[in-house]
Amino acid sequence: MLIDSHCHLQHFEVAERREVVARARARGVSGFLIPAVRLSEAEELLAFCDSEPGVWCALGVHPHDAASWQAGDEQRLRTLLAHPKAVAVGECGLDFFYDHAPRDVQERVFRAQIEVALELGLPVVVHNRESNDAMLAVLEDPAHRGLAVDLHSYAGGPEMARRAVALGCWFGVSGMVTFPAAGNVREVLPDLPAERLLVETDTPYLAPVPYRGKRNEPAFVVEVADRLARELELTAAEVAARTTGAFHALFRRTGGGFAGGPD
Repeated sequence: MLIDSHCHLQHFEVAERREVVARARARGVSGFLIPAVRLSEAEELLAFCDSEPGVWCALGVHPHDAASWQAGDEQRLRTLLAHPKAVAVGECGLDFFYDHAPRDVQERVFRAQIEVALELGLPVVVHNRESNDAMLAVLEDPAHRGLAVDLHSYAGGPEMARRAVALGCWFGVSGMVTFPAAGNVREVLPDLPAERLLVETDTPYLAPVPYRGKRNEPAFVVEVADRLARELELTAAEVAARTTGAFHALFRRTGGGFAGGPD
């Protein structure tokens, strides 16, 4: 059984959302993590998670929406994260490609969410695009020691991977691993700890081969896992077992244990 560790099911209407989940379950996908991108969608996401077994969410503010962060949001986030189906903070981070929010605002809001995660003992689901140096500066800050991090849809290259491994990060493998031009994604896979690899779709984006150009959905995480198995010379069953174990180890509220970063 596989777990899609990053799927934005909030982009589907609720009725279709249930159909999408059912299609994924029919292909052997047993779990789903929905990352919020803004706090205004948190309550609706929690209600959906409550209605479906094996569906959890991360709650936070995406860097694209960092400018929406306002006084009182840290406490609002703490309150929302008391829900048992909220298993992480995020999707949060830095995006210096689109720059939809000023970079200093992105970093301030990212750091504020990290503080909440550390306070509550929760992992963070991290978005990083064209911001490797700034991201590493935040993650390597001694004040963030022991933070558990999911580097979603990892494409940061070998040097960032080396430093992120030293920090004890987890690495999300998305449909990009199947893209012919994404050799940069595949080349780092042998250097990443097998017990800290996750598979994801980033639904509705990044549909894997052979679904390129179509709307992505969690059922297609099977293709991601199959390509990961080929790259690491593992069986599909081994990849399923390892990535599912890694998911529960990181997102401990789902029923697994927790192994944080180095002390």
